[in-house]
Amino acid sequence: MPTPVKMPQLGETVFEGTVARWLKQPGDPVQRQEPLLDITTDKIDTEVPAPAAGFLLKILAAEGTTVQVGSVIAYIGDEAEEITEGAEGPGKSVASRKEADRTAPSPSPSRRTRGAVSDAKPQGRAFVSPVVARISAEHNIDLDEVPGSGRQGRVTRKDLLAYIEARKQQPPAAQPASGAAPGEDELLQPLSNLRRAIAEHMSRSVRTSPHVVTIFEADMTAVVRHRAAQKEALARKGVNLTFTPYFVAAVAAALREHPTVNSRWTDAGLALNQRIHVGIAAAVAGGLIVPVVRDADELNLQGLARTVNDLADRARRGELSPDDVRGGTFTVTNHGTSGSLLGTPIINQPQAAILGVGRISKRAVVNSAGSMSGAPVDPLLPSADDTISIRPMCYLSLAFDHRILDGFGADSFLADVVQRLENWGA
Repeated sequence: MPTPVKMPQLGETVFEGTVARWLKQPGDPVQRQEPLLDITTDKIDTEVPAPAAGFLLKILAAEGTTVQVGSVIAYIGDEAEEITEGAEGPGKSVASRKEADRTAPSPSPSRRTRGAVSDAKPQGRAFVSPVVARISAEHNIDLDEVPGSGRQGRVTRKDLLAYIEARKQQPPAAQPASGAAPGEDELLQPLSNLRRAIAEHMSRSVRTSPHVVTIFEADMTAVVRHRAAQKEALARKGVNLTFTPYFVAAVAAALREHPTVNSRWTDAGLALNQRIHVGIAAAVAGGLIVPVVRDADELNLQGLARTVNDLADRARRGELSPDDVRGGTFTVTNHGTSGSLLGTPIINQPQAAILGVGRISKRAVVNSAGSMSGAPVDPLLPSADDTISIRPMCYLSLAFDHRILDGFGADSFLADVVQRLENWGA
């Protein structure tokens, strides 16, 4: 009997996946463990191998369809094998099978592969070769519209290619401005699955949360000195000590004192997360991904540095699992690594806030020591006792959900983060 292809469990916390791309089409021969399709979960694309050898008989989940783990999404079998109703596995109702058939790409009788629908071998125009079936599926062509020159009106590969070429010569239909075709001086760049996922996630965040941004400045002198003193020793242990672990450590400690920032909005009330999982935005080819440092408040600086390095390296190599990017309760994006001084990041839903870290750069800072004479002086007024020093300074921007936090709560949290950074090791 046909072998069902099921949506795999790609991680402990993954319960559904989206079919990104079918690498095979109905009628194509398939080898066991040969890549069959790409599945997208949380910006992670995973190649799914074929569970058996044979022919891809039927696809039940079209590209872009999101299905539950364990659901049947296709069948593989012998070229003349029939897919029976009971073949879709135990525990699946007829109604659910009908729903799957309704949402799946349902080829017309002329596009069905040989023997995949009935015991009688199709003849004449009803016969469709695997090559013709694949090409028609790739170009979304209804074979009923294609004139056939083969025996008894059968559509041949030559007929189909001629039809495609003729269709290309037809003038394109007028499109609205929002979906206008590229002009003669423009080049259309197709969207990757990652870019589509980022676009959807960011647009949904702006629609969902009323964003407010508060900005503080931090004197990073203590952190820079500590890093300079520890960097070589940690390098001998194989750990590259960057500035990001310092920000993660300060954020994790501040989240313990400000639990509302470590929450998410629900219509019933605020869901306060009891554990602190800090996401780290990492730039990868074609976009951005946010792997998660779990229980960040339980790790020391060395442990955070090792974890951050591992997640960033695996993100760049495309080796993150879906579990690596799920479950974050707060996000840090260090846009300063690319030279940016100040940014206003978008909240990573369903979190309450995100911290943007700007570039650490030397700036002149006025130090007010007060009046040497002891006379009361307003600290904002210039004084002969003021001094100017060069300090490594950094802008920190906190974008927060105004449904969850007000200005005072957000400022209190960010002031706590700044205080921990400025007094590192004290």
